[in-house]
Amino acid sequence: MGSIEVICGSMFSGKTEELIKRIEKINNTNLNYKVFKPEIDKRSGESKIKTHNNKSIDAINIKNVSEIINQSNHCDVIGIDEAQFFTEDIVDVCNTLANKGIRVIIAGLDMDYLGKPFGPMPKLMAIAEDVIKVHAVCTETGKPANYSFRKSNKNDTVMLGEKNEYEPLSREAFVSKMKKKKN
Repeated sequence: MGSIEVICGSMFSGKTEELIKRIEKINNTNLNYKVFKPEIDKRSGESKIKTHNNKSIDAINIKNVSEIINQSNHCDVIGIDEAQFFTEDIVDVCNTLANKGIRVIIAGLDMDYLGKPFGPMPKLMAIAEDVIKVHAVCTETGKPANYSFRKSNKNDTVMLGEKNEYEPLSREAFVSKMKKKKN
């Protein structure tokens, strides 16, 4: 049997870095792998996933999660980045792949900019054999950061951005800044 591994956390916590690290370990084996990312994420170029430290690996852009199953023939491992941007169908796709004997490593934000569970991530975490939550460092307190605070007043759930739009915050700093934003 295969398995599902979820890497989650706030923005700037090292999710993609951990995904790349796990995929790079596979490079030293005879295992075949592919990495996928949502077409909506164009921050690191068309065919790459990239960390904030500019470490990158090749990835396949997809619009619909069913494309992963269609492209997973002869794969032992599937990597998926930015899972929060996919539809709930990704849960069934990951289960199907794992049930076929494929190791699925999936990374994504566990909470949105309001501190609420994000997209399919809670369900992916529930079905996974392994869940790792990584943390950034809070820009206000220096404590571990769980939250991705959006600096602007835009209220679209999906808004791609970097450090000029978001900052990682601890619970204490997040609650404080959200109260100020509402006033």
